[in-house]
Amino acid sequence: MQNSELIHTEKIVADRKVFFIDLKENARGKVVKITEDVSGNRDTIMVPAEILDEFIAALNDVKKASDGE
Repeated sequence: MQNSELIHTEKIVADRKVFFIDLKENARGKVVKITEDVSGNRDTIMVPAEILDEFIAALNDVKKASDGE
């Protein structure tokens, strides 16, 4: 995302992985950038802010399935 402004960031450390969750904004709107860093190797996905409710609901469904619900 070129010329994007960082609005908020969170960091989660899990064993040898670090996750960065950044809320950014540019001229096209807001996006959540999720980056996984494993020993210096990074993978990133971008989630448009307007679908965050759907994205979080899907993650909650996956968590429920993981918990055996």
